[in-house]
Amino acid sequence: MGKNYIDIENDRGETLRYRKHANGRGLIANGAKVHPTAMVEAGAYVEPGVQVAAGAHIGRGAWIEREAVIGPNVEIAPHAHVGSGAAIGPRAKIGVRAFVGAHAHVAGGSLIRDDENIADGEHVATDQRGLRLAA
Repeated sequence: MGKNYIDIENDRGETLRYRKHANGRGLIANGAKVHPTAMVEAGAYVEPGVQVAAGAHIGRGAWIEREAVIGPNVEIAPHAHVGSGAAIGPRAKIGVRAFVGAHAHVAGGSLIRDDENIADGEHVATDQRGLRLAA
């Protein structure tokens, strides 16, 4: 049986240890909290300090940076990127190759479309079609 973890050196020369999540085999850094019912697909990275709630689905190749919070039943599509300290509300959907900036907030039930960029610190709420709601 193969090992269930991998060590990766980051840009600052620090070595981080990642374990493979039982549900999907994505890589979860030490210090991240991922609910057992969450799906983290192979090729996805979840960095230290991240919290992933029950029923969340993180697609192949997605990257969730440090201290981000992923709410219950969130869907993050393949190759999406969630910046450090960002918060994604319950049942939100983040599209393919979408980028959510550092410390940004996506309201529950919102839809961030494919290839869309949310700026650092921005607060976004959309309807189910992805149209922005008034703040």
